[in-house]
Amino acid sequence: MKVHSGTGRAETGDPGDTTRLASDLRLAMGRVTRRLRQAHAVGDVSLSGVSVLARLSGEGPDTPTSLAETERVRPQAMASTLTLLEQRGLVRRSPDPADRRRSIVAVTDEGRAMLAERRSESVHRLGAVLEEFTAAERAALAAALPLLDRLAERL
Repeated sequence: MKVHSGTGRAETGDPGDTTRLASDLRLAMGRVTRRLRQAHAVGDVSLSGVSVLARLSGEGPDTPTSLAETERVRPQAMASTLTLLEQRGLVRRSPDPADRRRSIVAVTDEGRAMLAERRSESVHRLGAVLEEFTAAERAALAAALPLLDRLAERL
């Protein structure tokens, strides 16, 4: 079986070689992420910030501690991310009604709008490139999505 590595050369793919597969996946996903990131303006919200906004938008308000655990970052890193998002008006903090010592973070309307705009830009860019792929190639990518989701959940 031939596998295109994205480096311009075809290689023999050995499905049992998990180390090589892991390396190839990391490189390919890193390139996709970097290219999408480069499409956004300098000073735009970081990927970690976008991830937090997406989580808050999809799952609702949460505590900074819970967000740090879910995003698998240190509480200090989450505090920095939330401070930057709050300064830009993308999230707001309010006291936790159950424990006034804690805060609850929620996405603002401005945060939802920025998230939708960023998603739209990325989806448009991906869609334009996918138009160049064959139907079989698009089907192969679609078939891999559940596996990539499962991979992300287990990392």
